[in-house]
Amino acid sequence: MLDVTSDAQLGKKPCATDLKVDVSSENFVQAVYKARESVEFAVGKKKFHAYKVADIPGADKLPYALFVLLENCVRRAKDDDEAALLAGRIVSAALEGTKGAEIPFMPARVLFQDFTGVPVFVDFAAMRDAMAARGGNPERVSPRIPCTLVIDHSVIADEAGTSCSALTNRLKEVERNRERFAFLKWAAKSFDNVRIVPPGEGICHQLNIERFCEVVSTDALSDQTVPVACFDSLVGTDSHTTTANGLGILGWGVGGIEAEAAALGQPISMLVPPVVELKLTGRLPQGISGMDLALTVCERLRAEDVVGSLVEVTGDGVGTLSATQRACVANMTPEYGATTTLFPVDTPTMDYLWLTGRSEEQIRLIEKYLDLQDMLQKSSDRMYAKTIEINLAEVQQSLAGPSRPHRRVVPAELTTRFEEGVIAHGHNPHEMFDIQLKGQRYQIGHGTVAIAAITSCTTATDPTMMVQAGLLAKAAVDKGLHTAPWVKTILAPGSHAAAMILDRAGLSESLEQLGFAVCGFGCMSCIGNSGSIAAPLHNIADHIELASVLSGNRNFDGRISPDVAQNFLMEPALVLAYALTGTVNCDLTSTPVGHAADGTPLMLSELMPSDDEVAQILASVLTPELYEEGGIGLLSGYPEWSSIPASSSATFDWDLSSTYVRRPSYFEEARTGDSIKIQGARSLALLGDFVTTDHISPAGSIASDGPAARYLIERGISEDNFNTFGSRRGNHELMMRGTFANVKLVNKLAAGKTGGWTRNFVDGTLTSIFDAAMDYRSKHIPLVIIAGKMYGSGSSRDWAAKGPALLGVRAVLAESFERIHRSNLVQMGVIPLQFVEGQNAETLGLDGSEEFDLSEIKLDQLIAGHTSCRVCARKAHGDRVHFECVVRIDTPTEADFVRAGGILPYVLNDLNTA
Repeated sequence: MLDVTSDAQLGKKPCATDLKVDVSSENFVQAVYKARESVEFAVGKKKFHAYKVADIPGADKLPYALFVLLENCVRRAKDDDEAALLAGRIVSAALEGTKGAEIPFMPARVLFQDFTGVPVFVDFAAMRDAMAARGGNPERVSPRIPCTLVIDHSVIADEAGTSCSALTNRLKEVERNRERFAFLKWAAKSFDNVRIVPPGEGICHQLNIERFCEVVSTDALSDQTVPVACFDSLVGTDSHTTTANGLGILGWGVGGIEAEAAALGQPISMLVPPVVELKLTGRLPQGISGMDLALTVCERLRAEDVVGSLVEVTGDGVGTLSATQRACVANMTPEYGATTTLFPVDTPTMDYLWLTGRSEEQIRLIEKYLDLQDMLQKSSDRMYAKTIEINLAEVQQSLAGPSRPHRRVVPAELTTRFEEGVIAHGHNPHEMFDIQLKGQRYQIGHGTVAIAAITSCTTATDPTMMVQAGLLAKAAVDKGLHTAPWVKTILAPGSHAAAMILDRAGLSESLEQLGFAVCGFGCMSCIGNSGSIAAPLHNIADHIELASVLSGNRNFDGRISPDVAQNFLMEPALVLAYALTGTVNCDLTSTPVGHAADGTPLMLSELMPSDDEVAQILASVLTPELYEEGGIGLLSGYPEWSSIPASSSATFDWDLSSTYVRRPSYFEEARTGDSIKIQGARSLALLGDFVTTDHISPAGSIASDGPAARYLIERGISEDNFNTFGSRRGNHELMMRGTFANVKLVNKLAAGKTGGWTRNFVDGTLTSIFDAAMDYRSKHIPLVIIAGKMYGSGSSRDWAAKGPALLGVRAVLAESFERIHRSNLVQMGVIPLQFVEGQNAETLGLDGSEEFDLSEIKLDQLIAGHTSCRVCARKAHGDRVHFECVVRIDTPTEADFVRAGGILPYVLNDLNTA
């Protein structure tokens, strides 16, 4: 029995013992055995098999998310006994509201975006070479479950604001990325179960819910002759894979190395997570959007500390939300540290599936399968570890920033929030600057908007928000308003269907007149592909606190543009409003967004459309035919893509002169063994709290004065052709040079310099992190990273683990880790060590200059959460600091990865011996 007081504090319902579910009983075991005897059902003339788990004792009390995991484990178990063991772990953990033991999860499919997808397929190509070198069949290295890669992160807003921007940017995208695009075309031809969505079609998460989500799928790994129906589920190499949760599909973001193992048929090892209930009541007020709700949920759940939990949405308020409003909320899941934000499958879900073109057969399959699993009956007694309630009627118009998605603020308080940041950065918030632009002189201040971007799967997925912005643009144009001349305006819809909605509503022309012409179909500003800002702003960026406004999900330091100090998230209509004002240092509830031709001040409230106006337009333009037309040519691409040649050979013909695609060295450099002992390690970086994967992983533009630039210049690449780190992720030699090189990184070893600098303790010099790491490597000195809370928060960037591993980092000592990044470190053979509660570098008196000795870690004796490593930090003057760290290798499978030298050698060994 759990402690009664603890249960009451968490708001839990009775535990498993009270419900008399004995998972070791004969009754329970026999019920699992029976569930393993698949049943047959028909949809029309087509027959399916299914594993019905609804009759397993306790299954009716499981949250929907754990019910899906239960079915997954029972179906994929090697035998009946393993199925009973795994089912017992899920039911026990769920009904007791605790984190459970290890289970394997085998998703139905994998979703990739190109930045994180290219290195995955580079790894596959390298694995084929390694397999051939071992005398095996290289073609055995191939995805075993469906994999979809969408090229959506390569397009840059080099040109924006004109009707030809999209074509210009598309041509530049193909020109810059021809090598990697040719590699991807080879991958599509050479590997099984791979489809590539060419550039210029949309954002992976929006296309996923519009085109690829099935809700009910079939098991690609089954050897039965009759298709085995199962819940659609996925993992993706972008943390916002959770967008699919809005359609009731269990899925989340993982690192690329974890995703590639899943693609090769290796289940993902996880501990049964606690499930938190997010209960929604009421209805959103007039004018309040899905983004307002998403930011409200983000703030609340971050405060509730749901890190590592599955969140499941319930309550009468859910039925008042459209499928795309739900997707907007689900998209923001990583911003409060949860694994999922899963909505139910109900009438709005089915309506959306019908609207976006799912076949009648697919709709009927969903209905029959959910009915078979007793999932169509609403249940009020499912067991949750904790319940959090939000009244939708209390949601307000919201923004978030300047550097954290969970820092919600209402428009009336934005000035105060902004000026706090200005002062914190050492500026006078009332300082003014003179600039000259296109022959005109302007006086601007801190808060000047450099970039206004309507982009990202967060909001572009929702037709309501896009139409609302279009109607606001029309009202502004009708009143004679203009966008501030220094603002770079970006419109990057998430799909062609999203752009067609604006066209058919007659709103594209007004948006274009304000500079919001479509400039491409991709993530753009949300991932830092904003292109250059107005030259006069760039020239004074070191002195003025510039701002960006975007309808995205990430606003971390330096992410949107290296020239922009403060980034704010908001709905598309507000992006447009701040583009009109030209500054965020204003209160839009009391300050006009502009003045009409006759001088009349115009307030935002006068220009914002009503919900009825938006609904009327959507009723006239949203049809299945629109989505059908928007999907034409989805997999064939533009002529520029079609003209790129690609072979279909079993192994890839590496171009040794390529600066985009290089064969990685993971298999040659893998460290293997049953134990780990690190002696004489030096600290490469001493970092604070909330160091994100954006700080660690190379992303965005390549600085002209760093080791990465030096590498390219030495190979004859001019600065004009540097492209971005994201586009060059298939080159490990370049990526390791950009690791920890974010311009906003604060390394306490760098004597006050920000960016990729550190102290080399061998010779005492201040140098780049890469150069220091290479010097340490030449002297066989292992490295560690020391950090604070939530190390590795943010996007699921696999290079945030790959880069440090290649630099020679053997362990990371932190107060806590973000879920995906901790897993990725383990998968690259880097050991996550967590300070015990109440201790950190500061309390222990560590300044990073010490040499670190770590006691031996025996991998076969690990007990998750309990195995400790004793660390001795030796200071230069002879003093020693001794302390304990918890070894965060959390499952036996993770220990196997480390023993093999990482997950990639582990999978290769498995494939070679199978």
